[in-house]
Amino acid sequence: MKDGQEVRRVSTAAVIAGVCGLALVTGGGIAWWTANRSPTADTQSSAPTTAPALSPSPVESPAVIIPVPPPTPVQVPQAQIPQVQTPQAQRLTPVAPQSPQSPQSPQPKPLQPTDAQTVQVYWVKDAIGKFEGIPTKVAVKQADKPDATLQAAFNSLLAGPKDTTVSSEIPKGTKLRSLSVKNDEVYVDLSREFTSGGGSSSMTSRLGQVIYTATSLKPNTKVWISVEGKPLELLGGEGLEVSQPSTRQIFDKNFPLR
Repeated sequence: MKDGQEVRRVSTAAVIAGVCGLALVTGGGIAWWTANRSPTADTQSSAPTTAPALSPSPVESPAVIIPVPPPTPVQVPQAQIPQVQTPQAQRLTPVAPQSPQSPQSPQPKPLQPTDAQTVQVYWVKDAIGKFEGIPTKVAVKQADKPDATLQAAFNSLLAGPKDTTVSSEIPKGTKLRSLSVKNDEVYVDLSREFTSGGGSSSMTSRLGQVIYTATSLKPNTKVWISVEGKPLELLGGEGLEVSQPSTRQIFDKNFPLR
């Protein structure tokens, strides 16, 4: 009995071993076949056979929204950006309120350029037996040099006054031969008519008219007087002595002409 049981046990173990070996052989074959089969054929066979999808018509196609990137800001140099002041940044100058009772004083108008200027010409006036020198402003043409201004003044003096309240002791027909200004000194040359006629009072008055008119631009100017080109030393028949040069101060001292 024991021998029979051992035989059956051996047979069962052999069968189990054979089955395991068969299983190993079969699994290795399947693994080899799987590793070496064509992937294209398997893919094509495994892909479902479905009809290709038709492209949608333009009407049925949904609207495609393409995002647009925001514009890139342009960098402007700081020097080109104009600085604009806002009303808040501007400073306001307070204006003092004006009283309605006190009107605003008129502003002085600027001096307008003129083509004329005034110069003083001296006449005489009989005041209780004495001769009085009367300065009168005369408009003359504007000149750059004092020579031309004084020449215009002497032409007006020798022409005589237009005002009947004053007179001139310079004889009519007296002419201005020349006049020049050198080193703040005035040189006057008159025609011979200047020494004709009249007494001592007339001679004193006409001399004063010449000296004061010649110094109308600068009162302290020295005056050199000549007649027909010769220095005037004595004037009139009574021999009125004339100082050379003459000034207002010397004349007032020697001949008190009011």
